[in-house]
Amino acid sequence: MLREDSLVQPFLFDDLDIRGSIVQINDAWRSMIAKRGYSPAVQSILGELTAVTALMSANLKQPGRLTFQMQGHGPLSLMVVDCTETLNLRGYAKTDAPLPSGNLGDLVGDGRLQLTLDIAGLDQPYQSLVPIEGDTVAAVFEHYLAQSEQQPAALWLVANGDTAAGLFLQKLPGADLRDADGWSRVTQLAATVKADELRALAPEDVLARLFHEEIVRVFPPRPVLHRWPADPEKIKALLRSLGREEVESVLAAEGVVEIHDDLSNHTYRFDADAVHELFSAPDAPPTQH
Repeated sequence: MLREDSLVQPFLFDDLDIRGSIVQINDAWRSMIAKRGYSPAVQSILGELTAVTALMSANLKQPGRLTFQMQGHGPLSLMVVDCTETLNLRGYAKTDAPLPSGNLGDLVGDGRLQLTLDIAGLDQPYQSLVPIEGDTVAAVFEHYLAQSEQQPAALWLVANGDTAAGLFLQKLPGADLRDADGWSRVTQLAATVKADELRALAPEDVLARLFHEEIVRVFPPRPVLHRWPADPEKIKALLRSLGREEVESVLAAEGVVEIHDDLSNHTYRFDADAVHELFSAPDAPPTQH
């Protein structure tokens, strides 16, 4: 029976100054990839990127909208995952050729990882662009976090067509003073986690199985969502901004104006009557010549 809950469960090793989170995305993940027709290889890699995006969003010091874009020259040329401060996720993958099996390096190829963080009150979003270094999504983000936050981090990620899940650990600045062996011990224990455990066990059961001899403080979980209903008014505003002449030229060439929102996975179609109504509405901008 498929699990329906989707959440991020934060926790802390009080005696060790090591923090962590478990993410399990079930119903939200299935909704996000519904009707996309992704192969198992794409589901696996995009699911891992989705899991780590939820983890990173939940751990932000200042709540904001976080977007990761992974782009390369392989058959899996683009992946984008976007997450709001309420952990409302959306994302998609673009493949340019039949996708073989392989690791991240084989499928994405030589590429880059872009982070965009939009925090309310800032004049413009913060952006960071780094090369993709590592053959797994976990390895890429471990390297990225070590460079950007100057603190070691460890990730274990799993995903298929039903669930995207992960375990995240990060060493805090005072960890070595609390227990010089703590980070090594905890990461060795975490490395024994099995994919099925991350996908199927409740977070508290995963923590009990891995760290039953450690003191772990568990915080309230945060739900993860995928709620992106169609927004036709936004698309109408976009078409109006293009102008009647340009929209009607597309209509004449194609017989219909069609726009697909890749991130939210909605398609909008405007036939001749809809285009006429669009530019005849009282709030429509005047036709420009």
